[in-house]
Amino acid sequence: MTRRPARRFTPSPAPREAGPPAPARPADDVVGRTVQDAYRRYARQAGNWLTGYAARGGQVYCGAGCFACCNMPIRVSLAEALVTVRALGAAQRAAVQAHARRVVENARTARNDEEYVQRHRTEVGYCPLLDRATGSCSQYDVRPTRCRDTFSALPAVYCEAGTWEAMNRREREEYRRTVARTPGTDGELHFIAPLEHLSEPVWVAAARVMRQTWGVEVWGDFWVLTTLAADPAFMQAVEAGQGRAAWQAAARRGLAHRALLEFGA
Repeated sequence: MTRRPARRFTPSPAPREAGPPAPARPADDVVGRTVQDAYRRYARQAGNWLTGYAARGGQVYCGAGCFACCNMPIRVSLAEALVTVRALGAAQRAAVQAHARRVVENARTARNDEEYVQRHRTEVGYCPLLDRATGSCSQYDVRPTRCRDTFSALPAVYCEAGTWEAMNRREREEYRRTVARTPGTDGELHFIAPLEHLSEPVWVAAARVMRQTWGVEVWGDFWVLTTLAADPAFMQAVEAGQGRAAWQAAARRGLAHRALLEFGA
């Protein structure tokens, strides 16, 4: 089960190999610091909320070693992707790029949104930053917003790919009843809604600093943007506020899909 809608994507040009990451620039440092400050504020607010939730008898089923949600599609800002890519070494950058290629291929060939999400989870697979041996994120401190605000009020089996599809009618009805009476959910899905709402200022801050610093907002797929954040030509165009040139740079990398990569003033 997933709360995130998929989208239909268009074909892209053939890929090329990645080069070294773009060097940090002062303007990008401002963007990164803004996002990290917003992450810290969210962590404090989420921690306070969780303390109160537990005191009221609420239970969060997420914990160390649980990675059932780590094969979901993730939408991020380029500001968040910059924070992540700065922490990656060459091997992880290459792994993220390979994952981005699979994301693009899935997007190009999926017949509809449902198929896109299902294949992302079962065929594109788990995030390459996940340490499967321990079930932990190898870049936990620089993970994006969606990886920070996803909490489950029910056991992890309900987060696993294929669980909903395998349920019969009676089981689905029982799931709906359970969710409806579980504090913290939105009454429809088992994710803890207030923790998602509390994270919205992170994206607001990211949008604002991108506009102020670059003159353009950039949003899209986590692995695609993390790959592009290390591309000098792409980042040079973004920093100049040239969305079209940035799109062309992404197209040369085979990553220019309109729902995977979005620009806004």
